[in-house]
This record gives sequence, structure tokens and C-alpha cells, in this order.
Amino acid sequence: MNYKIGDKISHPLHGAGEISEIESRMIDGAQHEYYIMQVPGGNMKIMIPVSSCEKIGIRPIVCKAEATQIMDTLHSLELDTSTNWNKRFRENFLKIKSGDLNQVLYVIKSLMSRDGERGLSTGERKMFSNAKQIFISEMVLSLDKSYEEVEALLSI
Repeated sequence: MNYKIGDKISHPLHGAGEISEIESRMIDGAQHEYYIMQVPGGNMKIMIPVSSCEKIGIRPIVCKAEATQIMDTLHSLELDTSTNWNKRFRENFLKIKSGDLNQVLYVIKSLMSRDGERGLSTGERKMFSNAKQIFISEMVLSLDKSYEEVEALLSI
């Protein structure tokens, strides 16, 4: 799928943002095009190779109705209480990498719950922070709310 400046897209490992530019660069004698995605709530810009978008998992952000529906599932998510740290960490990473917001929300809820019960390891704390950033960045754009408003909805 081809995107244009102003389109709002989601990157599975960096979250959602808006395409602010499309750049051409000469690399190893070949011309390559990149989407420059500006992530809301920060100064982070991400260069995404146009030719790799599908492989990476770049997709348009979800619509407002779908975002609302995803947020509504927060309290009904059933959590797996696996105690094997390695297995849980790997599974959570794959859920985040999938780019599926329902899976990312599951990781957030799971790690929030675990943090309340036992606390999180350094690796899980970083994963929790990344998952929240990915999820919230898309909700901010889809629901037209501030980062703080969406973060507060997750804490309820």
C-alpha cells in the first residue's frame, strides 16, 4: 500500500505517527524512498523504507470506532499467569511485534497485573513501557485524545 504525507500509520515496534515527509536517498548506488513518520508526543522521527512497509507490518491506524472497541475490552481480558519468565517474555515480545492492538493491550494488562502482584524485572519494565508507548501513540491519533488522557484510561 502506498501512503502519502499526512497519512497516519502504525509501526509494530515504534507505535503510530503521521507521515511528515517522503524522502529519496541514494544508498549503495541505488535510489530508495523513505516515509518519515513523526510520532506524537515527542520529537521522534522514524525512517521507514517504502519498499519494506508490508514486510515490516506498517498499516493504517485503526478508526475511532475500532479504537473505542479495543479500549472497551481492557477489563474483560483473561490473563495467562505463566510463571516461566523466559516463556512469558518471548510470548509478550511476539504479541507486541504482531502489531495487533488487542495483543499489545493484553501485554500491557498482563504486565500491569504482574507489577501489582510481584513487581517487574528490568526487562519486563522496559517491555511494559514500550508496549504502552506503542498502544497509546495509536490511541492518541485514533481517539483524538492526549497521551495523558489515554494513559489514564489504561489505569482505570
